[in-house]
Amino acid sequence: MLYQHILRPIFFRQDPEKVHERMTSMGEFFGRFFLTKKLLSLFFNYKNKKLRVNIAGINFENPIGLAAGFDKDARLTDVLPCVGFGFEEVGSITGEPCEGNEKPRLFRLPKDKALAVNYGLRSKGAKVISKKLLNKKFKFPVGVSIARANNPDIVMDVEKGIKDYIKAYNYLKNVGDYLTINISCPNTPDERAFSNSKNFDKLMKEFNKLNIKKPVFIKLKPDFSKKEINEFIKISNKYNFITGFIISNLTKDRSNLKTSEEEFEKVKGGISGIPVREKSNKILKYVYKKTKGKYLLIGCGGVFSAEDAYEKIKLGASLVQLITGMIYNGPGFIKEINKGLISLLKRDGYNNIKEVIGKNVK
Repeated sequence: MLYQHILRPIFFRQDPEKVHERMTSMGEFFGRFFLTKKLLSLFFNYKNKKLRVNIAGINFENPIGLAAGFDKDARLTDVLPCVGFGFEEVGSITGEPCEGNEKPRLFRLPKDKALAVNYGLRSKGAKVISKKLLNKKFKFPVGVSIARANNPDIVMDVEKGIKDYIKAYNYLKNVGDYLTINISCPNTPDERAFSNSKNFDKLMKEFNKLNIKKPVFIKLKPDFSKKEINEFIKISNKYNFITGFIISNLTKDRSNLKTSEEEFEKVKGGISGIPVREKSNKILKYVYKKTKGKYLLIGCGGVFSAEDAYEKIKLGASLVQLITGMIYNGPGFIKEINKGLISLLKRDGYNNIKEVIGKNVK
């Protein structure tokens, strides 16, 4: 209540990227000290053994994680367990440092409970982040999302793009519990992007040579057609190192939004939040049914309540990620979701959240 009625109105009058930077700096500061972490845990953390799951050999205290895109430079790994997250995904981290797109590049769309994101893969680069994280002990599972740098010379050359992915992997291969290969950033040219199936296949061939020792997830677009999804599944079936998919990234689709065309004139980027929910849920269900549970799925997009998270799990997600819901609802939101999941499990007679996976897919 404090956040939604007092803090959020104040924050939403300010530049969103500046607010994000201040909140990240504050979270990083709080994560340095035992006392602040203890206080945060007292107010915001919630644990229940019914939410514990083992996915791909990794133990999660609960299935709710922070998606890649919020903690780009891995500054919040010490504080996020204290506010109830079961895991987080840092990045996306690029091989070469990447300044990203020009500002402004982050926009709020409150009428749609959404954000427009046009960072363009801003990253300090894999070398810098690896030095920071290489020997670090994490308090919860951490995924590392890697992507191709959005630098002009790399973007214009598929082979250079592949080398940048591989460079990021080589620096970060011993960091974290799982790897995500982000091929679906909406702010790069499609004809040379790795959401192009031919380019994706070339990229996977190179990763297949690396003898990867940890689970690997591919992050997909919510705007893929069933035909495109089928092609990606077909390609993925050739490579045994692929563990699953994250469904999904931002959408480029601006139809059926409450935000007016006039308001959109200065807004750039892919859309997160509520407008992605139905799209991501449809793909989640389709992939789970199509692959008969062969791949582990992480649901992402439009999670604003425990019911939203529960629905993704029932459609085949083993884990759920969010960002925008937390920005609109505040740090207490994760506790609300986890408590809500327990209520939903009790209502439906389940003993553990893992029992729910895929229950709505026939």
